[in-house]
Amino acid sequence: MYAFELSLHELKATLSILVYYIAYTFMYMLSLLPFRVLYIFSDVLYVVLYYLIGYRKKIVLLNLRNSFPDKSEAELQVISRKFYHFLCDMFLESFKTLTISPKEMQEHCFFSTEAKQLFTQMAAENKSVMIVMGHYGNWEWGGNVFNQNCKHQLYVIYHPLANKHFDGLMYQMRTRFGTKLIPMKETFKVMLSERSDLSATAFIADQTPVPDHAAWIKFLNQDTTVFKGYEIIAKKLNYPVVYLRLNRTKRGYYEMRTELLCAQPKDCKDGEIIELFNRRLEQDIVMQPEYWLWTHRRWKHKPPVKGIETNI
Repeated sequence: MYAFELSLHELKATLSILVYYIAYTFMYMLSLLPFRVLYIFSDVLYVVLYYLIGYRKKIVLLNLRNSFPDKSEAELQVISRKFYHFLCDMFLESFKTLTISPKEMQEHCFFSTEAKQLFTQMAAENKSVMIVMGHYGNWEWGGNVFNQNCKHQLYVIYHPLANKHFDGLMYQMRTRFGTKLIPMKETFKVMLSERSDLSATAFIADQTPVPDHAAWIKFLNQDTTVFKGYEIIAKKLNYPVVYLRLNRTKRGYYEMRTELLCAQPKDCKDGEIIELFNRRLEQDIVMQPEYWLWTHRRWKHKPPVKGIETNI
């Protein structure tokens, strides 16, 4: 019986490795395609994902209805279709990270003049910064060009994947252009140890924490759990907090724009940085909702007290 269980485990491990190498080969081959051909694949993928499979369509439409109660069903359907089309583009654009050259990467994802000036000023003042951003635009591409344009060393907080092979692939893609990754559980320890260096640490801060470790705010007309950790760290280290978004200028091209949310976090009230970030992200989502990640279960938690608006 033990030998059988061991063999079954070995079989599962072998199949997992096989699936990984098949997937990796497919992604690598796709990454070699010119953008114009890649987007033909994206158009086909959109038809399959949206019309044939209907991937998470119920979740997307529920999220949209609750976020935009004043919009008609026809308007929400338009946003939904635009979102799925963009999701397919972003999915395949991410594969390009495997083989795209630094020069071509900078042609497709670039800093606005104001953003470059902000980080240049922070570097001149020898100030490390915290970057807060959402799952808006092609967030994966942001790190690809940062270290080529800024003196700060970029660190990105991430969740390691359970599958070590795919986790290794994501690690390879995200660090290819000089970005360093910090597992979420080690965030403060690593930031503290690197305090003497000029760094920029990026938090994708619109994820869904469990209520026991979260703050509650109103976000897109709904009671929403939000992370508190980035504000706590910013106040302890007193790093200026910069909001960053990737504005899609046309298909396959993104401009990185920034806004200084808080220059002296130690002087901010508790919850102030959290509120500033979420209001700023909300503003971008309302302006162009198709570029935010609507497929995740953002509102799966309910507040403990009906009608509660905030506890920050």
